[in-house]
Amino acid sequence: MAVNLKGRSLLTLKDYSYDEIRYLLDVAHRVKRERASGIVSRRLAGMNLAMLFEKRSTRTRCAFETAFAEEGGHPVFLSTQDIHLGKKESIEDTARVLGRMFDAIIFRGFEQDTVQKLAEYSGVPVYNGLTDLYHPTQILADLLTIEETFGELKGKTLVYLGDGRNNVAHSLLVGCAKMGLNCTIATHESLMPAKDDLVYCQKIAQNWGATLTVSCDTVEAVKGADVIYTDVWVSLGEETKSEERLELLRPYQVNEKMMSLTGKGQTIFLHCLPAVKGNEVTAEVIEGPQSRVWDEAENRKHTIKSLLLATLKPEVL
Repeated sequence: MAVNLKGRSLLTLKDYSYDEIRYLLDVAHRVKRERASGIVSRRLAGMNLAMLFEKRSTRTRCAFETAFAEEGGHPVFLSTQDIHLGKKESIEDTARVLGRMFDAIIFRGFEQDTVQKLAEYSGVPVYNGLTDLYHPTQILADLLTIEETFGELKGKTLVYLGDGRNNVAHSLLVGCAKMGLNCTIATHESLMPAKDDLVYCQKIAQNWGATLTVSCDTVEAVKGADVIYTDVWVSLGEETKSEERLELLRPYQVNEKMMSLTGKGQTIFLHCLPAVKGNEVTAEVIEGPQSRVWDEAENRKHTIKSLLLATLKPEVL
């Protein structure tokens, strides 16, 4: 099946098919090899990227900036201190202006509605660099890392431990369902993923013979896992709930004992970062031999470069 992503936005992986995600991963493998070989390209020369950030960022900002610049493009960082996004000027008006000056927009912030309006009114590709609901570019990097480790995705089992309602948990469900991975969200009963998202993903997973489940039993959940994944217990904007989350999620900490309960010596550990060592994961695990978090962080760049090239200049691939 021919894949053509030119002009496409990425707001959630729900909008992308298996073949389209597969294509992005294949291109990511290629551009990563190019980078390692010292091959320099300028496939995005003359193009401009608007980078709208409501939330702080290390990996997302650096990945988009370096990926775009390495390909000869010009990224422009715009925080809420720099423009009137939603304040004094409507999101729709900001989108119309940016769409006439830039070739693409990346948004990292709070409301999913904001990134959707940017895509609707700008007329250029818009990429979701994180909202409260979804984090699709992170999951592309996760999939690439898993595939690099095991050589395949289908049939592998990923277990996420922690806050099951957050953007990473929701996006992992979508990514695993689309690519045929088994996925279990292990969390407290008060922090379950959105039911509509779970049902949607379960229907897609059935096409691949994969299973998506939610559990409060960590011991049963991690048995046979190929990948153990976690995220911070307190997301940006939820700092007032810190003590409550620590109490609820302490049993879901990823430590050496938890890793051993998989029964597989080849199980890897992933974390989207930043990590609070001693909370959701111990230092021994994240710094240990099963950790692939630094490969995962680097892969944000390669998968984002793949996305940029595939949606802006597919003819050069």
